[in-house]
Amino acid sequence: MARLELNQLSKRYGDFFAARDVTLDVADGEFLVLLGPSGCGKTTTLRMIAGFIEPTAGTVRLGDNDVTRLPAWKRNTGLVFQSYALFPHLTVAQNVAFGLEMRKVPKPDADRQVAEALELVRLGHLGDRLPRQLSGGQQQRVALARALVFRPDVLLLDEPLSNLDAKLRQEVRVEIRKLQQSLNLTTVMVTHDQEEALTMADRLVVMSEGSVKQVGTQRDLYERPADRFVAGFVGRSSFVSGTLETPQLFRTAGGVPVACNTTLMPGPATVALRPERVMVAPAPLSELDNDFPGAVEFVSYLGGLIDLHIRLSPKDLVIAQIPNREDGFMPAVGDRVHVGWTAASAAVFPGAGDAAGSDELQPD
Repeated sequence: MARLELNQLSKRYGDFFAARDVTLDVADGEFLVLLGPSGCGKTTTLRMIAGFIEPTAGTVRLGDNDVTRLPAWKRNTGLVFQSYALFPHLTVAQNVAFGLEMRKVPKPDADRQVAEALELVRLGHLGDRLPRQLSGGQQQRVALARALVFRPDVLLLDEPLSNLDAKLRQEVRVEIRKLQQSLNLTTVMVTHDQEEALTMADRLVVMSEGSVKQVGTQRDLYERPADRFVAGFVGRSSFVSGTLETPQLFRTAGGVPVACNTTLMPGPATVALRPERVMVAPAPLSELDNDFPGAVEFVSYLGGLIDLHIRLSPKDLVIAQIPNREDGFMPAVGDRVHVGWTAASAAVFPGAGDAAGSDELQPD
């Protein structure tokens, strides 16, 4: 295994930066996930690590070696593509052996390594089949075996689960994570799916517009987001715009006074609320720092959970998520309720946002 270091890695096309000053330190055996929306620079960063894109500036180090200017075939990295990129006319075993042949590994050694790699992904019995005879999940595992067969220093995964259906995606991501842990394999994965990122990573890197916004564990990013973008992209948040009057008092665009606890200076600001931190009850929640009457505008049944959109004022709306229990409180559209949350639950960010007082539902 090898430590991976990126130092101020950038890629520029004319005046446009696809990636800008990306600095990361990935430990031996760590599973790091680059997370962000399309066009944020995560795939460009991964391909610079792999050697498929030459950086404009910065360095890539694998272990003790600076590999920034080495071609891809001279770097000991294994890459699993989003599309799997299997050769349709070659058998499973031949696909897995392809990289070894390019490295001129003697056939007896190559046959042994192919057999070991296929056993790792539980496909040892399917070596003679063609890709078209396999399911999507099996093809994905062939691509993984091909990336592992030459024992790479770093495994790179480019949206490896995006072509699988939801149920299979859940199963395969667990398999990949268990395999990575058993091999203690340094791994970097790119995804825009936050559920994949949260369930697979040791640490997350949230990117936007080519730059790193925040690096940390799942709890770090969820509980202490660095800015409004991270609060919206990792997990779900509803945002309420207004003015921070003191470090302990935020007033919404609709005039609702919200108790908070921040070190920001007074001025235009936005409060972010996690839906599961917003309590809902038929009567006042006087034990909480914040307690407001509101009207239920929308109810979304999610099985084990219920989403409620609750209007506090003509300009202020918050989202609450409550458990679906047989004996639980279950409001309907039009009901008057009380909503509340602690001051610590109100994350405050500078700037009132694009639409003051609007509710923003962020991607899951």
